[in-house]
Amino acid sequence: MKQSTKPFALCIDNTDYRASLIPGKVYRVIPDEAAVKDNLVRIVDESGEDYLYHKSFFVFVDFPRSVTRKILSLQPTAA
Repeated sequence: MKQSTKPFALCIDNTDYRASLIPGKVYRVIPDEAAVKDNLVRIVDESGEDYLYHKSFFVFVDFPRSVTRKILSLQPTAA
């Protein structure tokens, strides 16, 4: 199974993860080929750490380059 090429995930469901995911919020996808094989996606959630969630919690989206740059500039970078 191939990793989605869309760099962002829009949360559409936070059942059982109300403290970690906000419906309607766009999260950055961290590529993880092993996770994809299990229908999981790695994202940086509200804790500020990257975790795996089932892909059904999200709709995968992309934006124009200028919007992508702006979104990425708003998010803290991993050290």
